[in-house]
Amino acid sequence: MDQTLHRSLKESKAHGSERFPFGIYWYQFAPGAHVVDSHWHTESEIFYCIEGEVLFQINDTEYVPVRAGEALFIDGSDIHTGHARGDQGCSFCAMVFDFGMLASAQYDALQEGMIVPFQERKATFPRLITSETDGALLQHIKDMIALSKQPPPGYEAAIKGHLYLMLHHAAASGRLVNRSRSDAADTSRTERLKKVIVYIQNNYHRPIRISELADLIPMSEGQFCRFFKSMTGQTPVDYMNSYRVRQAAELLRQPEHKISDIALDVGFGHISYFVRVFRKIMNCTPSEYRKNL
Repeated sequence: MDQTLHRSLKESKAHGSERFPFGIYWYQFAPGAHVVDSHWHTESEIFYCIEGEVLFQINDTEYVPVRAGEALFIDGSDIHTGHARGDQGCSFCAMVFDFGMLASAQYDALQEGMIVPFQERKATFPRLITSETDGALLQHIKDMIALSKQPPPGYEAAIKGHLYLMLHHAAASGRLVNRSRSDAADTSRTERLKKVIVYIQNNYHRPIRISELADLIPMSEGQFCRFFKSMTGQTPVDYMNSYRVRQAAELLRQPEHKISDIALDVGFGHISYFVRVFRKIMNCTPSEYRKNL
C-alpha cells in the first residue's frame, strides 16, 4: 500500500485515558451496512460480535467472518474494515487498548517472555476466537464487557487481570500465534532492548542523553528512537519520564522527603518540569498525590 494512503488511514482518536489506555465501544448497524471503515491504530483491538455477522478484511489479503458470540483480535497497526452480512444487521462491542499497559515496571521474565514477543507479533492471540477453539479466552472477553457496562471499584485491576489471564490461557493451550511481519530471526533485538532498559534503571537518577542509549546498541540516534518506539510503544524520553515518575511516587510515600529533593533524586533537573511531567502521567501534582495517600 502507498505510504501516503497508509498514513491517511491512521485513526487519531484517543482510547481510554493516558493513565488507563483502554476504551470500549458499543455499536449497532442495519443489514448490509459498512460497519468499520478502513483504518488502523497503534493499539490492539478485540472485536466481539453480539448479534448478526460481520466480514472483516485485515490488511490486503485476510478475510475473516465473525458471527454472533465470536471475537476477532486485531494487532496494532493492522488495517481493517468490516461489512455487516445477512439480513438482520449486527451489533458488536469493540475494546481498543494499548498493550503497553501490561508492561512491567522492571524488565522481568514476564516482560521478556510475554510482553515483548506480543509487541513484536511473534506470540499474539489467535485471530478468530470462538467457544469451540478458545472458550477460556472468550469468557474473559465477555467478563471484560460485563465489567465495562457499570465499572465497579477496582475495574482497572480486573481488566488488566483478564488480559494477563488471556495471555496465560493462550500460552498454556498452545494458541499463541506468530504474526510477525518478517520471518527473519532477529534474536538480538530483545537483548538490545534489555541492555537499554537496564541502563536506564541503573542511571535514571541523573540526566541521560539519547546518544548514550544509542551508543549501547550501537545505532544512530534516529535509528535508536525508531527501534525503541517499535519495541516498547514509547519514545525513550517518555519511557524515562514514566520510570522516573514511578520512582518518585514511591518516594512520596515517605513524608520525610521533600518534593524538591525527590525531583532531583529521580533525575529531574527542574522542579517545575518534574511537576508538569508528574501531573501529565498521574493526573495530579506530587503534593496532591502525597495528600491523597
